[in-house]
Amino acid sequence: MGTHKITAPLVFAITIAAIGSFQFGYNAGVINAPETIIKDFINYTLEERLEKLPTEVFLTSLWSLSVAIFSVGGMIGSSSVGLFVNRFGRRNSMLIVNLVAIIGGCLLGFCKLAESVVMLILGRLVIGVFCGLCTGFVPMYIGEVSPTALRGAFGTLHQLGIVIGILVAQVFGLKYILGTEDLWPLLLGFTILPALLQCAALPFCPESPRFLLINRKEEESARRILQRLWGTEDVTQDIQEMKDESAKMAQEKRATVLELFRSPNYQQPIMISIMLQLSQQLSGINAVFFYSTGIFKDAGVEEPIYATIGAGVVNTIFTVVSLFLVEKAGRRTLHMIGLGGMAFCSILMTISLLLKDQYSWMSYICIVAILVFVAFFEIGPGPIPWFIVAELFSQGPRPAAMAVAGCSNWTATFLVGLLFPSAAFYLGAYVFIIFTIFLAIFLVFTFFKVPETRGRTFEEIARVFEGQAQGPGRADKGPVMEMNSIQPDKETTTNV
Repeated sequence: MGTHKITAPLVFAITIAAIGSFQFGYNAGVINAPETIIKDFINYTLEERLEKLPTEVFLTSLWSLSVAIFSVGGMIGSSSVGLFVNRFGRRNSMLIVNLVAIIGGCLLGFCKLAESVVMLILGRLVIGVFCGLCTGFVPMYIGEVSPTALRGAFGTLHQLGIVIGILVAQVFGLKYILGTEDLWPLLLGFTILPALLQCAALPFCPESPRFLLINRKEEESARRILQRLWGTEDVTQDIQEMKDESAKMAQEKRATVLELFRSPNYQQPIMISIMLQLSQQLSGINAVFFYSTGIFKDAGVEEPIYATIGAGVVNTIFTVVSLFLVEKAGRRTLHMIGLGGMAFCSILMTISLLLKDQYSWMSYICIVAILVFVAFFEIGPGPIPWFIVAELFSQGPRPAAMAVAGCSNWTATFLVGLLFPSAAFYLGAYVFIIFTIFLAIFLVFTFFKVPETRGRTFEEIARVFEGQAQGPGRADKGPVMEMNSIQPDKETTTNV
């Protein structure tokens, strides 16, 4: 496929796209720091409107709704990905939905001025819809503009954007920055600025060449974009692969969400996609981050907010580590290492939380276990499920598959946020044993079912699953053996 370079246009396009990932991370983490202040705002506002003091139960319910409605919006947004990308294209879809972010940011930024709890809750819902759409658009766009040899490394940038967003939200939420009674609306409304920045920069980014050629039949435009992005004139083989995929797509039935579950060609990859998304959210990572301040406090840390920010720094560092490892070690290997390491740390967290009252040094073991747990998450289960879904499907079913996978991820996020407090109340430290069991299940599933996609083209990956769906002789091999029998493209080299 020629020699591909890491060019300035490619880096620029992927960086601007990853602003959507930053938005997701920022809005997921921003609500935690000003919890007490926002509860006071809800209490004061309702007291003014209702002319009586709201009950503690009602106040807690409204706060929980303000947090949980974000995930509900995410479910709605992620399931709507296909409606946008097939009609408007990948880049234009990212551009259009920034309007949703601006509307949501305005609702959040002006809710205190308007003394409206409804604006707060509605703003969180709208921002959730925007973030749900971003979790589909960004990995898809990055996967389609990246050379095969760099698809995994650049795909990891989606997760890097998310963790940087979470870290920025944690830092901005400190009491001496924006986490104050006067400035918390600015903290929530800050999301407007990245949206405006992306709106200004996206017109200078190219549309996905795969979308232009396969969906729009604009071969010359796709060729020019590939040559500019990849820094080589020789893109003939890549163009031919897209043309073959386009011809095959024209002969196939339109890939709807139902078709993904009906067609033998898609059943295996959609099952893998869903399980990988569940392995990310049911690993316990959200339980650690949503309630990390409380966990550090229980472990005896006097200023738990700074320990939580420390976990965010670890989060970011090991996402960068994964970026350099994913094209060397492979997706499947890193995912299994991450799951195994997290399972061990979950057991260690349980033991240390149970024994910290008897042995004071167990508090430090708990903190180390949490930080290592986060590190293992970012090595595999954090970044890989996002971009491997785009790798498992060809152009036709990819938008529907991203919608199903994204909705699975957001649904699991919602359920963990809803059920974890109750589970932690009744089970105490033993709650992490539940996540250990999940991690063990996902580790076994990954070993037996998930293929290695490193260095394979979209066409090669799709061909393996089609071969598996045809005839019992090939199906006995399974996708892992089939995929590993294909050698990665050795002609493709990458230079900076």
